[in-house]
Amino acid sequence: MTIAFLIGLLSAIHCFGMCGGIVGALTMSLAPEIRTSNSRLFYYSLAYNLGRMASYAVAGLLAGWLGNTLITLLAPQHGLPLLRVFAALIVIFLGLYLGGWFPRLAIIERLGTPVWNKLQPLGQRLLPVKNPLQAFLFGVVWGWLPCGLVYYALLLALSEGSAYSAALFMVMFGLGTLIPMLLASMLAGRLNHLRNSVTIQRISGGLLIFMGIVSLILLYNPELLHSMHYMP
Repeated sequence: MTIAFLIGLLSAIHCFGMCGGIVGALTMSLAPEIRTSNSRLFYYSLAYNLGRMASYAVAGLLAGWLGNTLITLLAPQHGLPLLRVFAALIVIFLGLYLGGWFPRLAIIERLGTPVWNKLQPLGQRLLPVKNPLQAFLFGVVWGWLPCGLVYYALLLALSEGSAYSAALFMVMFGLGTLIPMLLASMLAGRLNHLRNSVTIQRISGGLLIFMGIVSLILLYNPELLHSMHYMP
């Protein structure tokens, strides 16, 4: 589950670019007495993000059920190891995507467009947000916004082996994105310069590529991990 949290955290720049504008607009649309109170603004921001994470958990539950079904039907003996190799490759591809070395991978974001087209009008009806419950419900809708990063996380969740574990994986991923999204809410408009930081993008992408490669090495050489436990 640690890798789910790290992927979410390392995606901070992508989150600023993808959702920073939405968060800023939501923050500025709140009543002045809410925007000027850090405590009240924090609660509203947290409500948005808890709603978003709830949608991630539901999507993870569905992805885990699908992954478990595929393993049972197609490859009951070797399906899970194969999915874990697939997951390690996905982490590498995600690093290439976040680092800007393979922008064509963004094509995956188109997969959720039909669902978003149906949900977006529901989100519009919740605006302007006037209470934390409304903020939470808007976050639930926001969680289905087409996002390549979320879809890559869902592909990773497939390899968790159960619907419950996949849902927990997506919750941990959501927790990783929580810090950058809360910062985007509390400091609306003051972090825009980070969106185009090529250096940070490449560091984040490079770390994910490294994690994916290490995962592949350990999958094919599990004795390395065992031997590391006995290193002085």
